[in-house]
Amino acid sequence: MEVSQLRSIAVALALSLSAGILGACSSQASTSGQAADLPAAGGSAYQSAYAYDPDSLGPVGMRPDYGYGPLAKLLAPNETYGFGDNELLVFRYHQQFDCVVGPDSDVDSIGKPADKAPEQFSSPECVIGIPSHLAPSGRTLAQTDPLYILVPFFETNKKTGAFTPGLGKALEKLFGFVPDAFKPDPGVAVQCPAPLDKPSTCTMHPLQINLGPVLVALGKLPKGTNLYVPLVNHDHLLNNGTINQPSEWWTLVVVLVEDPKAWPDATGSTGITSLKKLREAQAKKEASADVPSNFFLYFSSYVRHNGAGRMPGMNM
Repeated sequence: MEVSQLRSIAVALALSLSAGILGACSSQASTSGQAADLPAAGGSAYQSAYAYDPDSLGPVGMRPDYGYGPLAKLLAPNETYGFGDNELLVFRYHQQFDCVVGPDSDVDSIGKPADKAPEQFSSPECVIGIPSHLAPSGRTLAQTDPLYILVPFFETNKKTGAFTPGLGKALEKLFGFVPDAFKPDPGVAVQCPAPLDKPSTCTMHPLQINLGPVLVALGKLPKGTNLYVPLVNHDHLLNNGTINQPSEWWTLVVVLVEDPKAWPDATGSTGITSLKKLREAQAKKEASADVPSNFFLYFSSYVRHNGAGRMPGMNM
């Protein structure tokens, strides 16, 4: 996809969000989870249209570390890295994710709000493009700290494929290329999956997400379409004032990084490592507008100094 096209997508997304189009999309009837020119979803509406087996690539740790090196061994199983205020952070997760569905929400586009359709809860509905009004804590989003999810929405190597061949074909039809976000071996360092974890997995994260609503808003898919994909490769970014905090719920805000030059390396010596740098990248059209979600993670954050981390408040 040309840079100009990606910029158009970012602009269209920002306009659709401000106009409330994403919310309107949820009231449409379902179209069986796929556009007519994409591979059929098959199976349950709550099952990923492009199911992926992380074990298919063999033992963990066979992928390049892209500069993580000794850093990979410093993480506990319930930890990942993050960035904030140009620092390398450690996130320690204390419970699983939560994807909040309000009583009037129709996040899976079945044509009924959740309070009249309990079948929506047979599977976690983690949706990009539809925000939640409340966090799992019961607080409003204004009272909840944001976690920016940086997604590598560029392709560094056309010879490497997507998580599955079917997903690769669908992405080619939608965008004209296969972003590194959807590859088991992305050409850049990513914080999720953690360096020693399996592709498309991340500690205390879901295994799949629904991209349907945001693609509907961009005119890429018909109204009411769900598109379930494996968890994408991504990095984390916090506001400067929240880099050292005890455990809390964070609301996820997704940003597509469209220029590989803006992508941070493993240690954070280059690329987007602060909110200021993110806003600069967005102003230069190197990254998309902020995209809301109903997705929340629960973790503590602390700065790692010289290989040793110290978490405020309590050490657990």
